[in-house]
Amino acid sequence: MSFAPFDWIDAEARSRATAGLVRTLRPRGAEPELLDLASNDYLGLTRHPEVTAAAAGAARRWGAGATGSRLVTGSTVLHAQLERELAAFCGFEAALVLSSGYAANLAALTALTGRGSLIVSDAGNHASIVDGCRLSRAGTAVVPHADPDAFEKALREHDGRALAVTDSVFSVDGDAAPLPALAEVCRSANAALVVDDAHGLGVLGEGGRGALAATGLAGRDGVVATLTLSKSLGSQGGAVLGPARVIDHLVNTARTFIFDTGLAPAAAGGALGALGVLRREPERAARAREVATALFTRLTAAGLRAVRPDAAVVSVRAPSADAAVRWAADCRAAGMAVGCFRPPSVPDGVSRLRLTARADLTEEQITTAVATVLATAPRQADVPVR
Repeated sequence: MSFAPFDWIDAEARSRATAGLVRTLRPRGAEPELLDLASNDYLGLTRHPEVTAAAAGAARRWGAGATGSRLVTGSTVLHAQLERELAAFCGFEAALVLSSGYAANLAALTALTGRGSLIVSDAGNHASIVDGCRLSRAGTAVVPHADPDAFEKALREHDGRALAVTDSVFSVDGDAAPLPALAEVCRSANAALVVDDAHGLGVLGEGGRGALAATGLAGRDGVVATLTLSKSLGSQGGAVLGPARVIDHLVNTARTFIFDTGLAPAAAGGALGALGVLRREPERAARAREVATALFTRLTAAGLRAVRPDAAVVSVRAPSADAAVRWAADCRAAGMAVGCFRPPSVPDGVSRLRLTARADLTEEQITTAVATVLATAPRQADVPVR
């Protein structure tokens, strides 16, 4: 009898192909060849000379890698500086830097919960939050999107330690969570509130200080934020921000911090460089929002269905998964990169193009982007929207 333990993969691959859900890696060159409305470089800082110089300088001084976990040899003076500056910029008492935003969410959710506790999670939350809930061993209640009453009901029905978790800005549609209402629900239920501010940092709040600063929740005792350094700050890595006792607890208990190699010095240096640029040029945050509004206004005026953006993500509905893939491919052929969200990445089953509004886009580039999306748009009558 032949030994073929992976034959089942072929069947799954055929199913994905039939459903139009095949994903493909597309390596890009070092120099931009397309108008970029697909990345998360909201402030246009990834190639900023100060940011790249800071990253290169950190690599030359500290080496290419962190050399070990943060608790062994992977913590440098640079990491400590980044943690102080992130906490101060966003309005929190302390911060802890990890190797990715994904790892930051896993750290917060697994270390702050456990068996017998409850996590209440918004149905639209990012996959890293979903995985954090699964790994936490806590009970998890997934509630309807952006519904404070549903959060309240789930928390009221639980007797014991509890935590509510939400994206600040949801990555699929770009809409903002009702943070003040959720904070009040958590306060009444004596529950913690964890907010993934990956898409808010650099875009929302005064000078880009994030959604929690914008809503007056930064620094509150029961509030924890998670961040990524790979979007507005143009680098790589993640962080958890909150009360000092929470950060100390994570240092001692969060497995994705304890057992992972520390963030590479170049990434820490790049993030610090980006923070410096943002402090000096706070208008970049408002410009990113302005570009998002312009894209939304012009596309919807032309008849496309889009979600009004609360930050820098502009989500445009497609008739089907296949149509979304073709639309994104046609945009690429026309010289522009856009995101393409399909099931299972979208919880409601509605496929979309996702456009990134960047602070460094010119008026000419905005006009070109709108014209490209409209010229390549599938007819809405081709396939019924689902």
